[in-house]
Amino acid sequence: MKMTFIGATHEVTGSCTYIEACGKKFLVDFGMQQGEDIYENVQVPVAPGHIDFVLLTHAHIDHSGMLPLLYAGGFGGEIHATTATANLCSVMLRDSAHIQEFEAEWRSRKAHRRGEPDYEPLYTMEDALGAISLFVPHEYEKEYELAPGIKVFFRDAGHLLGSSSIVLTLTEDGETRRIVFSGDIGNTAQPLIRDPQYIDEADYAVIESTYGNREHERPTDYVTALAEVLQTTFDRKGTVIIPSFAVGRTQEMLYFIRQIKEDGLVKGHDGFKVYVDSPLANEATDIFINNRESCYDEEALSYVRKGINPIEFEGLIRTVTSDDSRAINFNNMPKVIISASGMCEAGRIKHHLKHHLWEKQNTVLFVGYQATNTLGRALVEGAKKVKLFGETVRVAAEIKQLPGVSGHADVNGLLKWAEAVKGVKKFFVNHGEASSAEAFAQRLRDDLGADVYAPYSGAEFDLITGEVTIDAEPVPIPKKEGYANLSAAYAALKAATDRLSQLVDDSSGRTNADMRKLAEDINKLCEDWQL
Repeated sequence: MKMTFIGATHEVTGSCTYIEACGKKFLVDFGMQQGEDIYENVQVPVAPGHIDFVLLTHAHIDHSGMLPLLYAGGFGGEIHATTATANLCSVMLRDSAHIQEFEAEWRSRKAHRRGEPDYEPLYTMEDALGAISLFVPHEYEKEYELAPGIKVFFRDAGHLLGSSSIVLTLTEDGETRRIVFSGDIGNTAQPLIRDPQYIDEADYAVIESTYGNREHERPTDYVTALAEVLQTTFDRKGTVIIPSFAVGRTQEMLYFIRQIKEDGLVKGHDGFKVYVDSPLANEATDIFINNRESCYDEEALSYVRKGINPIEFEGLIRTVTSDDSRAINFNNMPKVIISASGMCEAGRIKHHLKHHLWEKQNTVLFVGYQATNTLGRALVEGAKKVKLFGETVRVAAEIKQLPGVSGHADVNGLLKWAEAVKGVKKFFVNHGEASSAEAFAQRLRDDLGADVYAPYSGAEFDLITGEVTIDAEPVPIPKKEGYANLSAAYAALKAATDRLSQLVDDSSGRTNADMRKLAEDINKLCEDWQL
């Protein structure tokens, strides 16, 4: 009876844990690495065809995104998840496969011009559909026996529709061990979905640490703040463009806008239109609606019981076709456009930015995190011009940010979750950057007096003896040229130099005095840093 840590060890994404018990071999999550990859991950120690089943905490790609690759490699077992997670994965894995195929086609076209071979996608739509066919949906709070000696139940983790903590009970040769996998633990007081539900007891707990060294700022009063942005923009006859993540954040925005409309918080613009222009977001919205009874919180359910859909309202238009999407930009009435992707790196949002960024009456409102080296980050940091589809577009629209209600618990929420689990012999801290994982591990020791281990990929633990049998060492990935593997700080520095270069390029029309002053400032900066 052993547990091996594969992914999301001293890193935030790529969650995967391998377990051998009761004559079975199985995984808890099999997620895709996203963003900067710091450490090498060991391979799952058996071939995909020898894995008996997978347990999935939730649908986010950093937890589910490698399941089609597992299927492509010969896996044919069942994938166990909540009903809402299975529904969301049917959309998100298809979307991921589409991205894989599109990027491979684009890279192949460039490779052909260099006389190089084609790029192969990580997996195909056929692989995604194969993985989707293996899902077995489960209800919250019902224990299921997956095999002799292996029982599991799913408890609401409050992070995303259908997200769960997984409680696993293993009995082998008269020995029983109870292990809980936290999944991603949600923040409290999020719209629509319930707060995280706690686990009463376990022998071992694997807990995430995304915000293990941080406290969230006080949540923004979204309804009031969003209403002010809409009012100001509409009064100057402008459009509000909201780049938004298709699953989760888009549905939250609809919830807030419904309240704004119901309470009449935007004056003089009755019946303003709200366009959701993202096929993925529209499919996800239907899944939210269809899973309302099992996943909504009491406030959202109170609307449902009155016959009100909390994420539908008069004036909401959900576009599907490309023609419908293009038609939005020829409507000059004040309106809201919600479109993916949330960081403006792909999807229909780029077309809406091309049509609206250069007009000063409009507002681009960011409601989520913008990563380094993304178009969204450049706009938030004050870019005056951006490239869209090979064309330089002047940024005249107002750029605003509303701090998001984070979907992750902060360090206090994580500690509260951990404290609720009684009888834990050892905590395993994963799914956090190295600084966050180590800091949270120390908080568990200091605040709870807990025995804590923050594993690196390849670490192995014997669930019977309670001993770490392989104490893996970190294997850093060699740095490569470009941004992909740079440290976050160095990537931010590189982005700043790009902005400086753009500033210099745009200075030819300035006065001689301004250009001399800029040159002096740059030279002084170089001298201060001894360059």
